[in-house]
Amino acid sequence: MEQEKLIALIEKLRNFPREQSTLEFKSNLKEPKEIGQYISALGNSAALERHDRAWMVWGIDDSTHAVTGTQFNPSKAKGEGNQSLIMWLTQKILPRPDFTFHEVPHPDGRVILLEIHPPRSAPLAFQGERYIRVDSHKTKLSEHQDKERRLWTMLDQNHDWSGEIVPEATWDDLDPEALEVARRKFMEFALKNERDQDQLDRVKAQLQEMDNPTLLNKAHITKQGRITRSALLLLGKDEASHLLSPVDAKITWLLRNEHNKTIDSQHFGPPMLLSTDKVANRIRNIMLEYMPDQSLFPTAVKSYDPWVIREALHNCLAHQDYLLHGKINVVEHPDRLVFSNLGQFLPPSVEWMLETQSPPEHYRNQWLIEGMIRLRMIDQAGSGIRRMFERQRQRFFPLPDYVLSPMAEGTPRVQVTISGQVLDINYTRLLMSRDDLDLKQVLLLDKVQKKEPISAEEAKTLRKDKLIEGRSPNFFVSAEVAAWTKSKATYIRNRGMDDTYYHQLILGYLEKYGQASRQELDDLLLPKMPDVLDSSQKANKVRNLTQSMRRKGLIHSIGARSTAVWRRGPG
Repeated sequence: MEQEKLIALIEKLRNFPREQSTLEFKSNLKEPKEIGQYISALGNSAALERHDRAWMVWGIDDSTHAVTGTQFNPSKAKGEGNQSLIMWLTQKILPRPDFTFHEVPHPDGRVILLEIHPPRSAPLAFQGERYIRVDSHKTKLSEHQDKERRLWTMLDQNHDWSGEIVPEATWDDLDPEALEVARRKFMEFALKNERDQDQLDRVKAQLQEMDNPTLLNKAHITKQGRITRSALLLLGKDEASHLLSPVDAKITWLLRNEHNKTIDSQHFGPPMLLSTDKVANRIRNIMLEYMPDQSLFPTAVKSYDPWVIREALHNCLAHQDYLLHGKINVVEHPDRLVFSNLGQFLPPSVEWMLETQSPPEHYRNQWLIEGMIRLRMIDQAGSGIRRMFERQRQRFFPLPDYVLSPMAEGTPRVQVTISGQVLDINYTRLLMSRDDLDLKQVLLLDKVQKKEPISAEEAKTLRKDKLIEGRSPNFFVSAEVAAWTKSKATYIRNRGMDDTYYHQLILGYLEKYGQASRQELDDLLLPKMPDVLDSSQKANKVRNLTQSMRRKGLIHSIGARSTAVWRRGPG
């Protein structure tokens, strides 16, 4: 940029009445970490405000905007470890930042301009933390969830990595077997709604005669016969993976034992149209035996629904943020499968997806998803997650567990766990076969069954419907649901008895033996406490019972606290 234009730019920036979300004035700031944080904050703010640049300026007073000059020299400044500041900042900020320092000999003093381009694919993170400007203050992006979600949404709308052309790629980089499978799958997609036999035969003949470029254009895999990243990912030869560099286009399967130790693993690369089946085939999907009464499963069933496995795997492939340069992981434990992919979960929540039954307004990899739909790899956009829940419900298995890592923890990640075992046979069998419970109710009761936390509002809803009892966090299934599930004994153990029952036990013991130590009371009462309480909560319950009885004059203690014994009182 010419010096005259830079000086004119400085004058324009000085004329702002105060600092902006995309403008920061400094005098002689040279702390490397501070500069890195400002690049993240200003760049992210520029993206959020749809500005084409953000500016950090040295040598201007932030109050008066007078040119004071600066001694800061970015070309000679150092980062950590005596590394040059510019190189150090470039390595510590992800995704790779686009910024330039300009030295300007202003008539009133030396000025340094830092020109920062907004990110295109993901918010800028300095040393794993993303920042934003709120008014003229730098703060962590994770502390402003509304801005964080809007920023991710805007960046994903603006940039579709999967639809970009790879100029160096040729048709020789595509796998012949994958091309044949793609042809067959697309024909299934194109013909699935055709009912007229003559028209069906006519379209089928046209598709069979169609050359690969034309067919893949129609399948939204290539663009005008040119190879996209989606084409390389789904249909490319493994040896052509370097054309996607620096993206690590792999799925890693890990087998772990009951101690969480990895005992086997394998990496799978393109073509993903074939590799996802290979990953699924590595999973030890064993058959579960008949139950003794042969009433839960009329025939032997597999631990995992094959459709659910492939849907979870294809969702990872479709929604992975490839610009974060990580792999998709499938971890097989003895009792569950855990699928994970990198990237922010774009819908408001999993519950929102289940309730609205409609797709989000946009997806991260729109071109890839459209191609995967046409190759029959995923259902129509937005319906897959709900169908996974429904299929687990129909099988009487626990529902999928989604974990969406918060941005404050670093790289965003979506993780889904599929259970391969029934937790409670009677509960699961009858509860999930009730047609009058909607999926939201089943989802919340599934959390109660797994002893996972639920919110106060969710608990209030379940109480209103008489589905749960107990106090937070120890909720348990209500008497009504226990009756449905033939789990009345479990319900009684969870609910426990009222205090009068325990009072009578204590008084009866003292009547017979004269006195009781705390250990003797524990031996008497703890086995009769609700199963839903842990050992600490049971101990507190005994202590509360004795104190309540003491206040009523029913019992009293003798001796020091550590050796005290309890005797009957006058009450």
